[in-house]
Amino acid sequence: MERYLIATTKSWNIEKAKKLKEQSEDRIFIINDKEQLNLEYLNKIQPKYIFFPHWSWIIPKDVYENYECIVFHMTDLPFGRGGSPLQNLLVRGIYKTKVSALRVCKGIDEGDIYLKKPIDISEGSAEEIFTRISSVIFDEMIPEIVSKEIKPVPQEGDVVTFSRRKPEQSLIPDGLNQRQLYDYIRMLDGEGYPKAFTMVGNGRMEYSNARIINDKLVAYVEYIED
Repeated sequence: MERYLIATTKSWNIEKAKKLKEQSEDRIFIINDKEQLNLEYLNKIQPKYIFFPHWSWIIPKDVYENYECIVFHMTDLPFGRGGSPLQNLLVRGIYKTKVSALRVCKGIDEGDIYLKKPIDISEGSAEEIFTRISSVIFDEMIPEIVSKEIKPVPQEGDVVTFSRRKPEQSLIPDGLNQRQLYDYIRMLDGEGYPKAFTMVGNGRMEYSNARIINDKLVAYVEYIED
């Protein structure tokens, strides 16, 4: 009986992984701690695939060289290799993208592609978008890779590399129009992300839950004094 491992850290993915596990007749294993991702553990369960939907750490070389490791990236690769794909897309005003399933290799996001699925990121907070992507990954992409035993193919097209954003880049820049400000707030509104903020007096105003209602931008604002 073939086994599969899902390594993930975000709550929305853990929930989906648990549901998939319930349907799998003990064929699926889940880890959310980087210390568990080692050959000693993997050799015990011998997974055919290891899926990484939103993994926060570097995957060790001895793991991806001995097991077929598949990550999911929110761009139409090779466009958008690198960190912070959602934020890099939205600051560029890109609202239509794809989720790419690719094999892990030495280079960041350089691996061969199994398949891609379109995703619309024009609305919703970062967490809402990641939840939608999680449904695409768990309900469509993982089952398709497993059932069809898809063989990955090399990436094609021009390479565009994204830089991972830093917490200080959550400071809202001057000169944004309404749509840009909406995107800036929502792209940082998710589990584990530093919220968009402005400096006011001796503290900062943090913004979340942004919505455009009747042509007006509304958001929840929290003042945090330093």
